[in-house]
Amino acid sequence: MTLRTFGPAILVTVIGFIVAWQFVNPAPPRHIRIAAGPEHGAYYLFAQRYRDSLAQEGIELEILTTAGSVENLRLLGDDSSGIDLAFVQGGTAGPDRSGRLVSLASLYYEPLWVLYRGEQTVDRLPALAGRRLATGPVDSGTHAVVRALLEDNFIDVHAAGSHAMGDQEAAQALLAGEVDAAFFVASPRAPLVRRLLHSDGIRLMDFARAAAYTRTHSYLSAITLPEGVIDLQANIPPQDTRLLAPTANLVARDDFHPALVSLLLQAATAVHGNGSLLDAPGSFPNTRNLDFPLDADAGRYFRHGPPFLQRYLPFWTANLIDRLKIMLIPLLTLLLPLFKVMPPAYRWQVRKKIYRWYIELRALDVEHPEQQTAILLQKQLRQLDRIEAEVRKVSVPLSYADELYNLRQHIGLVRAKLLAAQDGSDTPAP
Repeated sequence: MTLRTFGPAILVTVIGFIVAWQFVNPAPPRHIRIAAGPEHGAYYLFAQRYRDSLAQEGIELEILTTAGSVENLRLLGDDSSGIDLAFVQGGTAGPDRSGRLVSLASLYYEPLWVLYRGEQTVDRLPALAGRRLATGPVDSGTHAVVRALLEDNFIDVHAAGSHAMGDQEAAQALLAGEVDAAFFVASPRAPLVRRLLHSDGIRLMDFARAAAYTRTHSYLSAITLPEGVIDLQANIPPQDTRLLAPTANLVARDDFHPALVSLLLQAATAVHGNGSLLDAPGSFPNTRNLDFPLDADAGRYFRHGPPFLQRYLPFWTANLIDRLKIMLIPLLTLLLPLFKVMPPAYRWQVRKKIYRWYIELRALDVEHPEQQTAILLQKQLRQLDRIEAEVRKVSVPLSYADELYNLRQHIGLVRAKLLAAQDGSDTPAP
């Protein structure tokens, strides 16, 4: 009886869940790949810290070494590369940004260091025209930014004497006097930068027109390197120095799993949120100086913080609950009405087993049984015996036992009435 009563409700609910399951987002992947630049660079170092953070939540981050930001973007745009996200220096995307890429965050300043040889002060790029320049590797973000800045000043980045070379090679060439100036995009804590700033005959360019460049290139920020911040004892730099700085951006494909966006940004906050020589704590990550449209889930993270469930539950538990919340639709639309209908239906099913006998019992309970023949009374008593025998086989829940015993009592009353009629007496048998 229970199956007949609740079976249809269970079947309808199961069908509702199966239909709703079709709209549940797939689970996040447990393995993702990031393009992170050269192995000795800052991008690779930060990728390792991201990997350690994600590993605590059961996500494996595979790090791919590349030539730099330009190659990273090319890999992200290639469906066959298997790359899910990448570190990209601001300004390397170029004017065409119509691809399937989105920005997750701006992570930290990457100052542009223009280091040159000579006693004459250089504070404007036109002063470098015609000199031997090291402009960074071709596929690097350094080269992309330097090319844009030199073209602003009508300087041909491919002119004779200019060389697209890596940071280490450029540093050696500058120290050896093989180039007159070299461009680097690196952290102020980078050993290469510190070594060059401490070298005799090497000077750091102060961008006199830094504010103008930030107006023409939205990915650039004008920052001040305070006097002595590199080395207080040696007072390097010897005065406040204006620098241009793109930001390092975290870029992903637009089909990147939304649940991992929040997890990555939590890792980014832990890695970059403590500040540096160039920015105060809490300045990064942020949504400024982005080359690509901000991902919608990243935007929600910056407005509201981590999802509510991820604040109190492990990532996979929170994600499972979040994915399955759509299952509340069949739960609310089917189960709740069914719960209201099922108790009355169940009561009706139980009472039906009892009340069905009252139809026959009423037919036997005639108003004047003494007026019937003895044969008919005998037939009615046999029918009553059959009813009583079948009623004794009926099983009902304990809460309905009183109704079953009432039925048996009523059978007894009708029997007494028929027996009294059979004996020719109007008084029911005791």
